[in-house]
Amino acid sequence: MGVLEIGLLYLGAALLLLFSGMPIAFALGGVALAFMFFFMPSSNLENIAETLYSELNNFTLLTIPLFILMGAAIGKTRAAADLYEAAHRWLYKLPGSLGVANVFGCSVFAAMCGSSPATCAAMGGMGIPEMRKRGYSEELATGLIAAGGTLGILIPPSLTLIIYGIITEQSIGKLFIAGVIPGILLAVIFALWVMFAAWREKQAARAGRAASELLKAEFFTWRQRLETLPRLLPFVVLIAVVMVALYDGWGTPSEVAGVGAAGSLLLVTAIYGVWRWRDLKEILLGTARESCMIMMIIAMAFLFTYVMSYLHITQSMAQWLVGLGLSKWAYLFWVNVLLLVLGCFLPPVAIILMVTPVIMPGILAAGFDPIWFGIVLTINMEMGLITPPVGLNLFVINGIAPDIGFRQIMRGVMPFIVIMGLYIVLLALFPEIVMWLPDQSK
Repeated sequence: MGVLEIGLLYLGAALLLLFSGMPIAFALGGVALAFMFFFMPSSNLENIAETLYSELNNFTLLTIPLFILMGAAIGKTRAAADLYEAAHRWLYKLPGSLGVANVFGCSVFAAMCGSSPATCAAMGGMGIPEMRKRGYSEELATGLIAAGGTLGILIPPSLTLIIYGIITEQSIGKLFIAGVIPGILLAVIFALWVMFAAWREKQAARAGRAASELLKAEFFTWRQRLETLPRLLPFVVLIAVVMVALYDGWGTPSEVAGVGAAGSLLLVTAIYGVWRWRDLKEILLGTARESCMIMMIIAMAFLFTYVMSYLHITQSMAQWLVGLGLSKWAYLFWVNVLLLVLGCFLPPVAIILMVTPVIMPGILAAGFDPIWFGIVLTINMEMGLITPPVGLNLFVINGIAPDIGFRQIMRGVMPFIVIMGLYIVLLALFPEIVMWLPDQSK
């Protein structure tokens, strides 16, 4: 059996198990073990423990549980509610102010917890009922929360960028810095679309027979706005300290993650009184569960890619892609199409661990910067989170608002999918949007 046949069988078996719903770690690890047994010397099976240990013995991997701890500490408190209220009070004068508040609330909460589904669940539980109460359409209310939640894997700290950095051996600090401007700009574009969509709904409401609650004016005094800051500013300062520490090189990503985790625990203890063992136990156990799950996936993915490399599947596929003779832009286009299709069915972590070793040689040969491509890939993963049939954020939103039909939710996210697709084109035309900040740290 040739390399082509083995490669197709290997990837086909992995995709079949992943699509069947088997946990990612077991799917990747099971396929890797089976092919080691049938196609590799027995000595490789005997050295599995050593292989996995050598791959996981990486200080950079410590950033994963520490940033998860940072997000878990914040996610188990009323931080999301306070953030939502603060954004609403400060932005109430804008058209579609409540929708814009939800977008920026999602952005800041995503930066604090680094998880898209968690952002969707936390912000959607408050934002969707409030927007519906004020007359926002169900499509707009659900679509903007689902899309706003995706910012969690772009705005640092981001587990997706950490895993990409480890797999491609790129600086995690530079990847984090590279995500700042694109993340903020994408949030602003989302907000502009929400303002336009809310204005359009407002005009439609005026033309209708019944007045919409969307027309109802709200007013907050300066005192009401300022009283939200004591609970909001400490977390914003913590995020700023983490980013500055990474940007200026005060410490390694793992050390900075430790500062962020310790700081978040101190803040939730001081501001929200989370000091009892039952509260801390929930945070620590949640961190341990998620960290073990992700580390297990990473370990099995290392084994999966090790087998691919040993059997020359990775090298052969990379040579085949490069040998197609596509222009750099055609290659980038088809890579993004591949990522988007896979993103409709698989979670971002699985895609990055499986696909990146295959496509990266072609990306580098075409002259694309790996830091820049990491941001493009992450935005593509964001699209996958809200693209049917298996967009994870869609199911989170459906769980929050089960009375809203899945078709309405999909209609709500379609404009945001188009925006993200055009945004990738914008970053391709103007890579400086991504690279300006990382280039300043050279």
